[in-house]
Amino acid sequence: MQFHKDISLKPYNTFGLEAKTRLYTEVNSIKELQETLKTEEAKSNPLLILGGGSNILLTQDFDGLTIKNTITGKTIVEETDDFVLIKVGAGEVWHHFVTYAIEQNWGGTENLSLIPGTVGAAPMQNIGAYGIEIKEIFESLEAVNIETGEIETFNKEQCQFGYRESVFKRNLKGKYIIAHVTFKLSKKDHQLHIEYGAIKSMLEELKIKSPTIQDVSQAVISIRQSKLPDPKEIGNSGSFFKNPTITNIDFESLKVDYPNIPGYELPDNEVKVPAGWLIEQAGWKGYTNGNIGVHKKQALVLVNYGGGNGNDIWALAQEIQASVVKKFGIELHPEVNII
Repeated sequence: MQFHKDISLKPYNTFGLEAKTRLYTEVNSIKELQETLKTEEAKSNPLLILGGGSNILLTQDFDGLTIKNTITGKTIVEETDDFVLIKVGAGEVWHHFVTYAIEQNWGGTENLSLIPGTVGAAPMQNIGAYGIEIKEIFESLEAVNIETGEIETFNKEQCQFGYRESVFKRNLKGKYIIAHVTFKLSKKDHQLHIEYGAIKSMLEELKIKSPTIQDVSQAVISIRQSKLPDPKEIGNSGSFFKNPTITNIDFESLKVDYPNIPGYELPDNEVKVPAGWLIEQAGWKGYTNGNIGVHKKQALVLVNYGGGNGNDIWALAQEIQASVVKKFGIELHPEVNII
């Protein structure tokens, strides 16, 4: 293993922000990861674990060891006429895995097409889009205990999935590094989730009446490409804020002043309100300040047009939070991890 000093993290975060890490290394296998964790460099420094770098905002240099997880590979664990269990390396690009699954005609990932990042981040964030979350196809994961170096397996219940979170973002934050994730995908009689308005509209636009998983994936890709900037062209981390949840009573109260406010009913008398709508109504959509701003097509996406500064983006995010609280009385919480 090699430890590199004073390495720029600009190529390793989708915001394209300049920040340095004092030490940097990459791990290609569980064995390499375990050996790395035994070193003095790992034991005596704070650790930053990087996958695709699509869910972080770097506001300063990192005075520690950055470990980039590049564990790849796909292995079929079990297969029947109805389903397949496939174990995937945490360093695999998420959309590459989705594409692979769809090529095999395995159902379950199609609504999650084109989400940036790696497979390892998927359960950590409980990624979701267009009415689906990763927990619905999740079987188990293998993670390395940072302190002991031992491999431990977590099932769905142990992961404690919530909205854009899991136990790895709460109680076990900073204690494990995910190495492999196993998914359960359907091989036939796929259950399509096309009730989400945008997908249904796109399929109608494409004149598709009996959609396949391939059709749903293409519809999702078309929708995302139409309103979300490509990080290779404009630095961003996708959705910067989580969609907030409020009570039914608060939602009905807001409807008096804002009759067009959208909301999605949840259990326990709660309603999920699109953060992008709130931010747009607060006047931020298309806002620019020097090299940073809010995307012109999707107010939920903060952007770095080139040469932007992480602290400036975080300051902008806080201004947006304050304005939404002032206008709607709703607090927005970042989906992105602030480093």
